[in-house]
Parts: sequence; C-alpha cells; structure tokens
Amino acid sequence: MRCRCVLTLAALAAGALLLCAAASARVAFTEDISPRVGLIEIYGAHKVSPQKIRTALGLVPGDPLPSRESVEGRINKVPGVLAARVEAACCEQTRMILYVGIEEKDAPHFDFNPIPTGDITLAPGLSDKYREFLNAVADSIRGQNADEDLTNGYSLMADPECRNIQTDFIPLVTRDLALVNQVLRESSDPDQRSAAAYLIQYGPRAAHNSKFIVDALQYALRDQDENVRQNAMRALRAIAVGGKLHPDQQVHIEPTWFVELLNSVVWSDRRGATLALVDLTDHRDPETLALIRERALQSVIEMARWRDLRHALPAFILAGRLAGLDEKQIQSAWLSGDREGVLEQAVHPKKKRREPKKQA
Repeated sequence: MRCRCVLTLAALAAGALLLCAAASARVAFTEDISPRVGLIEIYGAHKVSPQKIRTALGLVPGDPLPSRESVEGRINKVPGVLAARVEAACCEQTRMILYVGIEEKDAPHFDFNPIPTGDITLAPGLSDKYREFLNAVADSIRGQNADEDLTNGYSLMADPECRNIQTDFIPLVTRDLALVNQVLRESSDPDQRSAAAYLIQYGPRAAHNSKFIVDALQYALRDQDENVRQNAMRALRAIAVGGKLHPDQQVHIEPTWFVELLNSVVWSDRRGATLALVDLTDHRDPETLALIRERALQSVIEMARWRDLRHALPAFILAGRLAGLDEKQIQSAWLSGDREGVLEQAVHPKKKRREPKKQA
C-alpha cells in the first residue's frame, strides 16, 4: 500500500499501524513479516453488487497488502462505480483491515474547495518547530506513548518532549495567527496547509479569536488534501472539548461539513467525522441529529456494522442517539451485542426495540 512520502501526522499514524502489524507478525511469522490482509470491509456500495467489488479487488484474507493504486484502478472499472478508495487500518489479530470505499453515480458527493495557488508559507521558526514536533511524535508512537489531553482546547500529549513542543506553539501561533490562517486558506503547498490546520488550534481563545479559528478550520474540512482535512478534524475536536469546559470561549462548531464527510469515499474522513459528531451530539441537539438522519443515515448504519469494534463504536453511538436511546441503553445494547436492534430502531425510531433475551 503506497502513500505520499511526507512527514505528516496522518503519515505517522499510518506508520504506527504498519509498525503494529509488523510487530505482531514477528510473533506469528518468523520468516515473513510483510503486512497481510485481514478483514475486508466495503462501504458506499448500495447499488453496485459488493460481490462485484470483491471480484475486482481480487484479495482474500491472508494475501499480502497490495498496491493501493492497482486495486483502486481495478475497482474503478466496475460499472456503476464513480470512484474507489482503499485504505488499510490496524489490526485484526496480526493482519490489517482493508477498508474499500465506493462512490456510486448519483450518490451524495462532497465538493471540495478549489486547489489554492498562493506562494505563501509559515514563518521559518514555526515550520521548524512543527517539524521538530513530528519527529517527536514518531518517537512517541514507537514508544507507545501517544495519548493526549484536549481539555484546554488544544492537544497536549502525554509524551513530555511532544508536550513541551506543543506548549511552545502557543506564543508562536498567537504571534502569527493571521499568517497561519492565510497559509491554511491560500498556500499551494498541501504540507504547509496541513501544518497550518494542526497549528491553528494553539491560537488565542478570546471569543472573537475562537470564531476566527473555527471558521478557518471548517473551511479546511473541505480541502482537497485528506491530510489537511484530518488535521482540521483533530484540531476542531480539541477545540470542541475545550469549549465545553470553558464556556467563556464561546466556541460554536457547525456540524454541516462533518455530516457531509460521513458520506466520503475516504475512510479516514468517515472515521474523523464520526468521532467529532459523537462529541457534537452528546447533548442530543435535535437539529444536528435531524441533519445526520437526512443526509447520512445510511452511512452511519453501515459504519456501525463494521466488524472491528473500535471502528464501529462511534457510528453505533450516533445510531443509538438517532434511535432515541439514552447513553445507558446504548452501552447496554453494545455490550450485549444487540447492534441490529439498535440500528433497526435508528431507521424506524417509532418502532419499539426488542430487548435481547437474557441468558440463564
């Protein structure tokens, strides 16, 4: 599975997945530690037969992880497929989970911003500090110390070196906030935009600054580069957490683009959007839930059925809220394995859910 060779948080995360799979494989396979295909999940295929997608995919569990470009090329030739996207995520036992996204003709389509053309970059001092941070993050991932605290409205990692660098971001971004925003919106370099999307969360938190930062990040959710979108989602999630704990910041995040990203062909878009919407709907805002139901119910249902429990849980929580269940009911249904009962009620909320029979 080949990817663009740039040092970004998304690339580091992908590297961590491969490290995880390789480390597990060393235990199970003493001669061959190359990543292997485990579960295969297809999403977005509602009119096109999933079997046709699997045939074009040409893979079964246990096969070596393929070249993304070759697989996507084969799937794109299937009649009715407008676009395909294949991503690997860790891990099903010692193997990678292959997520195969399909965009069909006449399906919901996410329109991205035009590619910017500006010749503008972050200040050298801030760029150097961000590069230093990425190197430290790589070390923290290898050391399995990548936890983070979002309660201040920005990320502070558990790893001391990363945390110190993140603290250094605060005065630098405060000084350069206007430039960081301009880079995020106008730079032709996607790596510069990706860095700006991450860094802007460290800006000042007066009410007018919060709106300025949130507006910039919501614009970045529509960037054509997925690394920019991922960093924007990370930053907005941190800001949302901080805003709940610090009402004086007057943080308001519109759910619109997160909801639209639930229909994205890109797995990381869907993953990030579900995590963000779990936070944004924790008070059961009826307008947000209505928007999810109107625009992305089918996507929520199919994600909640994914076999990897970590990846399915955020969408299942959203489905439970769409079904009108309280948090204890959602948790109970999840622990009992009653996914389908909750999903049926999410689709038909006026229909009473059958409680699973208790085993004697």
